[in-house]
Amino acid sequence: MPKKADTKKVNTTTTKAKSPVTKKATAKKSLVKKTPAKKVVAKKVAAKKAPTKKVSAKKRSTPISSYQGRKGEKYMSAAMKKHFLAVLIDWREHLKEEMQKTFDHLKNKGESYADPIDRASQEEEFAFELRTRDRERKLISKIAMSLDLIKQGDYGYCYACGIEIGVKRLEARPTATHCIDCKTLDEIKEKQLGG
Repeated sequence: MPKKADTKKVNTTTTKAKSPVTKKATAKKSLVKKTPAKKVVAKKVAAKKAPTKKVSAKKRSTPISSYQGRKGEKYMSAAMKKHFLAVLIDWREHLKEEMQKTFDHLKNKGESYADPIDRASQEEEFAFELRTRDRERKLISKIAMSLDLIKQGDYGYCYACGIEIGVKRLEARPTATHCIDCKTLDEIKEKQLGG
């Protein structure tokens, strides 16, 4: 009879050992179920951040679209002049903003470095910015001349031959003063004289 008691004890021990394992398995399953829920929340947060980047990109000024003329519209009509006036003014304001940024950059970053290599690299950077701004200053004067031509009613006509410059050429270069033929001849003469 003592042998039967020993077998019963063994069976109860194995039964007790199985029940904690089952509890751990169910506990792990519940943790696994909660983890995907957290990942979904993280994805939603990332999705909400993306539209804020788009809003900051919209704050930049968009360029004025190209002019869409109507059928039978007269060259340099009032609507066309208004369009090119807006393009030139927008371009001028953009260049002035860039010049102001450069001025502020030169003013704030104008510290002298002890290392000669750092100082030389900073001076080279400043020289490059100043050359760029000098070109833009000359461009601003050309824009001012074009604005005066619009007011006088002479904008869009070639200086050399007096024919229409063309809307497509003016869209590409609003400060153009010569038609494509006259400009091509000028470039050929420059190459012959320079070469």
